[in-house]
Amino acid sequence: MTLLEGLLWLTLNVYHEARSEPTVGQVAVALVTLNRANERHVPIKDIVKEPYQFSWTFQKNSYIPDDPKAFLQCMKSVYIALQTNDFTQGATHYHVDGITPYWASKYTYLNQFGSHKFYK
Repeated sequence: MTLLEGLLWLTLNVYHEARSEPTVGQVAVALVTLNRANERHVPIKDIVKEPYQFSWTFQKNSYIPDDPKAFLQCMKSVYIALQTNDFTQGATHYHVDGITPYWASKYTYLNQFGSHKFYK
């Protein structure tokens, strides 16, 4: 996988998971994706496309962004994530506030950024 392909998949993940979030929430989602890839030593594309890990990959008919302005903002957030210290404390999972997924009790709650709760 090329660097550009990794950046594209990381940006697509932020776009589909957190485009309505403030920058800090978008950066946190990018960091989780990077943390998973680093922890498992696999390409970002494989992390993003792993079945049932990120809801947009199995709920959408198309991966193509329909809001160019939001996509560019997500790309900026990815750029920030690649240059910042991991303020999520190594988070590898998150979910939107207001739901409690079955897996949440298996992980340690770390913090909330935007409308997502982060875990490790």
